[in-house]
Amino acid sequence: MTDRRDIAYWLALLRAPGVGPATFRDVLHHLPAPRTLFEASAAQRAKLGLARATLDYLRQPDWESVERDLAWLDQPQHHALTLHSPDYPALLCEIADPPPVLFVHGDPAFLSHPQLAIVGSRTPTPGGAETAHAFARHLAQAGLVITSGLALGIDAASHRGALESGGLTIAVTGTGLDRVYPARHRALAHEIVEHGALVSELPPGTPPLPEHFPRRNRIISGLSLGTLVVEAAASSGSLITARLATEQGREVFAIPGSIHNPLARGCHALLRQGAKLVETAQDVMEELGPLAGASAALAAGKSGAVAAAGNESAHLTVEQKALLECLSFEPAAVDTLIRRSGLTPEVVSSILLSLELQGCVTSSAGGRYLGCGMKEMT
Repeated sequence: MTDRRDIAYWLALLRAPGVGPATFRDVLHHLPAPRTLFEASAAQRAKLGLARATLDYLRQPDWESVERDLAWLDQPQHHALTLHSPDYPALLCEIADPPPVLFVHGDPAFLSHPQLAIVGSRTPTPGGAETAHAFARHLAQAGLVITSGLALGIDAASHRGALESGGLTIAVTGTGLDRVYPARHRALAHEIVEHGALVSELPPGTPPLPEHFPRRNRIISGLSLGTLVVEAAASSGSLITARLATEQGREVFAIPGSIHNPLARGCHALLRQGAKLVETAQDVMEELGPLAGASAALAAGKSGAVAAAGNESAHLTVEQKALLECLSFEPAAVDTLIRRSGLTPEVVSSILLSLELQGCVTSSAGGRYLGCGMKEMT
């Protein structure tokens, strides 16, 4: 964080009426720092073309609210990154309207790690939630930070998948970071702080107003190398995030679904518009690996990474290996696998999804599954 007095001026300008990200950046284009604006004469301020309400505010800034912001920053793991901060994430700085100030609860260094945004419906199907969880788990193991919005449904499943893998996750919120929305995600938010970060452009005390959530979507996509949409209705807010990602020059991925599932329509629309079709976590890694710098960990598929099937035996559970023993090079129906394994239909479906994401099995017509050369792994 910058000098305490300097950050106070950033926070004061952040609260000025009529000053959004575009106006804030325009001020910084003409002046070296917000402090200069507050110390300028009325005549000098008038030359900047600021709104009357803004000019009135500059004469009497809301220092009381700024003091509350500073008190929040005095607490452990609380940070504010300005556009001039060396820790401000470079990818986010590239978008058209980056937040002038980012409030962070957690480790701000994680904001500069390679990230994948995973978004989707707040009311997904059980299968959609499982898919988001599984993709997040495998991709977090592969070294990507999973970024989402802490909302119900796909967002929460993605955060939890990353956490369960021992990976990192970032939640971009539509409130000030002194509150959690929805309230039922309070425990999840605390866990994210310990293994990632909560992020907001909104100062402490900001309530969950409806207009804040579409606005935060540009931060979710802006922090990330790409955005993966798991399930989304035709009018879903997740499509806003995908559109913003496209405008920001980032990758957009979509998982296809049944033509009878209304929550697949948003994904199918994205695919028609040029989004990359995704069937396995490896599909994402093949696109984002080079963008993330083709690091050795991603390319070599180190411990926990989504790697080729022949290298995965050390990372499979006992149940996964048991189900693989029931597969052969002949396609097998799910009912056949249930009978051979003695596992419940729910467990078999969950394991098959996980194995398919890892590239250990493939599905064929009629809902049959084929082992990908896995016999030697057991």
